[in-house]
Amino acid sequence: MSMDAPAAINFFKGHPSYRLLPNREIVAATTALLTPTSRDYDDDTTNRHPLTYGSDEGAYWVREAICDFLNERVFKLPTDSKARSTPECLNLDAGASYGMLSVLLQSTLAHTGYTRQAFIVSPTYFLINSCFIDAGFAGKLTAIDEVGKDSIDFETLERKIQECEAGENNDDTHPIDNPIAKSKKKVYRYVLYTVPTYSNPTGHTYSQETRMRLIQLARKYDMLIVADDVYDILNYDQDLSASDDMLPTPPKRLVQLDRETRDETKDDPYGNTVSNATFSKLIAPGLRFGYHETVNSKLAYQLSEGGANVSGGTPSQLNSMIVGTLLKDGTACHILRNLIKTYKERGEVLYNAVKEYLPAGTDCDSMHGGYFIWITLPEGYDMREVERRLNEQYGVILANGSNFEVIGDAKGWGQRSARLSISFLEKDVIEEGIRLLGKICSEYQPEVSA
Repeated sequence: MSMDAPAAINFFKGHPSYRLLPNREIVAATTALLTPTSRDYDDDTTNRHPLTYGSDEGAYWVREAICDFLNERVFKLPTDSKARSTPECLNLDAGASYGMLSVLLQSTLAHTGYTRQAFIVSPTYFLINSCFIDAGFAGKLTAIDEVGKDSIDFETLERKIQECEAGENNDDTHPIDNPIAKSKKKVYRYVLYTVPTYSNPTGHTYSQETRMRLIQLARKYDMLIVADDVYDILNYDQDLSASDDMLPTPPKRLVQLDRETRDETKDDPYGNTVSNATFSKLIAPGLRFGYHETVNSKLAYQLSEGGANVSGGTPSQLNSMIVGTLLKDGTACHILRNLIKTYKERGEVLYNAVKEYLPAGTDCDSMHGGYFIWITLPEGYDMREVERRLNEQYGVILANGSNFEVIGDAKGWGQRSARLSISFLEKDVIEEGIRLLGKICSEYQPEVSA
């Protein structure tokens, strides 16, 4: 069922409810940015005027603002930490979805078999398959299960890689090498996609041990890990009462761990990780602005030199500067704190409602961050039938697990599981929706027991 289908209550939508969108703050930031007749960076080729074509990698001052936000406000890294972000490691883009496709087009080559396989942690973000298909990975997608609440099936992952290693070796990258470029592109043999913190759809977060093991495996097999780092700042467990501008401190991102642990004498000079980040979940999705972060400037620069980028420069020049303004003046921090407070309250209501109204034995974790929780009904229920009845009788939409499969390697997530989102619904609506879901399950119970 589509997330945009007409509904009285919609648990499928994964974006903020309209009252949470920072209209006034964005108007103020845009006014501050565009009201002056000129800015001191208008003719600087690394920045440029907000309303003209941007530089390929995006405005340097915006990249600096993002780095300051990450280093000082979010991860709170010491000045001598190797994990710290720098502007040269960033490439600005049009949000995580565009960023994902860009990474695949610029650093993998599935059509010829040079990049042998893509691995997608499953259940997965329901629209990510399309990016891989567009990049030539049809028939080359392997689902890798989550294991527990903080890891993945490493045994299957490495076994599948080794099976690919035993096949024919293709070293030809000429289909995507630009003949007039000074150097060939870095192309990876394998690619893995994951959402390591407050995952979409399960809400799970990888341990540091899992993150490091992934990086080590990627280094061993020339694999690029693309991590959607879109929810990690939305943490609901940490106490933020110490100051009015305090933000949660997430686990270190894979790219940070890759950067601080890599051996420059033997590890890939381009690194093995990309942080595919966006401000859609942190400020407003309509801005369509995000960034890639890589271990150093090499891969970030390669990503900035795609044909569409060099034609018109960074794709979100104006929006990037609006976000940069919100970051520099501290407004972004207050927007985030309001989202965290609101989502935390909604998450508690959702979890409590699941425990109160759904059948005993329903598997569900409390919300620690992000947008989603994953529920699994007891044996005997068919979530697809429950979803159909719920929508038909009460106009309630949820996302059953069938939506979160990897194309060509389904795991049967739709049988008993579903994803529930807190981002679009108010607390009273959340509780009512779960009550109705429980009512359908109760009516279905005699069929389960038969």
